[in-house]
Amino acid sequence: MSFVPNPFRRNRRLKGDLPTPDLIVVGLGNPEPHYLKTRHNAGWWLVDLLAERRGIQILRAHSTTRLGVGRVDAHTLALAKPRTHVNGSGAAVEYLLDRFHVSQDRLLIVHDETALPPGRLRLRPSGGAAGHNGIKSIIAALGSQHFARLRIGVGRPPPGGDMVGWVLGEPSAQDRELVDEAIERGADAVLTLMAEGVEAAMNRFN
Repeated sequence: MSFVPNPFRRNRRLKGDLPTPDLIVVGLGNPEPHYLKTRHNAGWWLVDLLAERRGIQILRAHSTTRLGVGRVDAHTLALAKPRTHVNGSGAAVEYLLDRFHVSQDRLLIVHDETALPPGRLRLRPSGGAAGHNGIKSIIAALGSQHFARLRIGVGRPPPGGDMVGWVLGEPSAQDRELVDEAIERGADAVLTLMAEGVEAAMNRFN
């Protein structure tokens, strides 16, 4: 089964005071309909799966972000899908941290990773951008690279292939199946991180 986000609930907004989340999960992606099935939107796919599993509605919260908040056992989980393009993700993340008055130690960014083959996951507590423009934008906005990220492998283009065209293209059916399996495990990794911490989640899912 493929998980494709539906971002177009434009008549509904998330209003009022929200509980302070124990974890804010931000899935990177591009909002236009023609991008929804592309590799660059793998972060959105994982956030939508978590929302589906936990019955969390992701509604319009701000010009930069769609957001949903719900309870997972004893924890409060916020799920966000930036309304910016991937390259402008920093504005959405900055808004979320300001809205909830929390620091980046409660932040997890989920994004596609061409350095990993389809189906592989890599969870890290911090690190550089490794060429990912969405992570570059977030580092620039926060002035720090000390935030957790979960990378979803989407593979590289063939030798001589165009990287931009690759991440903005749809994976093959075989690759998409592998990515969907990784997203299932990634959703489990997110819940483990929230309940037991990043080290436990890394040991179990990397």
